[in-house]
Amino acid sequence: MAYYKADSLNFIRKQTFRRLWNAIKVVSSFYVTKWLKKPVQWGMPMTISVEPTTACNLRCPECPSGLRQFTRPTGNLKANFFQQTINEIHRELMYLIFYFQGEPYINPDFLNMVKYASDRGIYTITSTNGHFLNEENARKTVESGLDRIIISVDGTTQKVYENYRKEGKLEAVLKGASNIVKWKRKLGSKTPHTIFQFLVVKPNEHQIPEIYRLAKAMGIDEVRLKTAQVYDYQNGNPLIPENEVYSRYKKQDDGTYAIKNELLNHCWKLWHSCVVTWDGMVVPCCFDKDATHRLGDLKKASFSEVWYNEEYHRFRTQLLQGRDKIDICQNCTEGCKVWA
Repeated sequence: MAYYKADSLNFIRKQTFRRLWNAIKVVSSFYVTKWLKKPVQWGMPMTISVEPTTACNLRCPECPSGLRQFTRPTGNLKANFFQQTINEIHRELMYLIFYFQGEPYINPDFLNMVKYASDRGIYTITSTNGHFLNEENARKTVESGLDRIIISVDGTTQKVYENYRKEGKLEAVLKGASNIVKWKRKLGSKTPHTIFQFLVVKPNEHQIPEIYRLAKAMGIDEVRLKTAQVYDYQNGNPLIPENEVYSRYKKQDDGTYAIKNELLNHCWKLWHSCVVTWDGMVVPCCFDKDATHRLGDLKKASFSEVWYNEEYHRFRTQLLQGRDKIDICQNCTEGCKVWA
């Protein structure tokens, strides 16, 4: 509980009047939209996700990065472009996520970009598979000012872990997590808040109690269970957990599976956040993994111009008219009563 309190206080301390006022405008416009049933957008995004890279060292079975199935180019986010974007919107941002597809630590400028955002008072988060947290990177991570690090640990034994994290080494991940904990203590830092994220799939669901014990023994601050997105779920899938509490899908009377989400025709994500790909494309959310719905290009327009442009208005209008008609929404957890 003390760890959660420290993380919450750290987040609160980084908020300014300008950020809070922007958040009020964004929330208000979202509810006005639901009332009017037509898109109204006030304020700038409260949060964005930026993609440090599309490259990844693993080959996870439900990830387009791991499967090398992207139709868009692979590359690394450039530090100067990142700085330009942050300079425009940092006064409104409540937090910044350094993750979309790929493994962030593959980008050699990643931690420099984290520090650039941290120096501007933004609460920063990243998600990693944990294979690059050697002594040097662990120390630099703590020194960068990163506020929260999510480390994917999808099994407590190598045999179970590699069912999903193909080509991954659990020993390396746990050593990396230990390095972060060690350097926090050495440097007297309360950040980053450390999280073990456990993607619940059928091969590992029996290890849920063990991941909590492991995290506690290692000094990790928090464990989060995450449901798995499965593309071919209709006729069942070996990754779908037996316990439906941990699944985004439910088994129907005819033996097929359906997503639990009712797909209501509104989406909070489209009003308060967006994703910026490594090459500057703005896409609606993290479910558009291949960046097929490109709402603007930050190499050609400012962030505010993109946020309020006709493409964004059209997409928000389309969403209000029928979320079930948009491909990236059909396997989404927004509004679904399960963990994301």
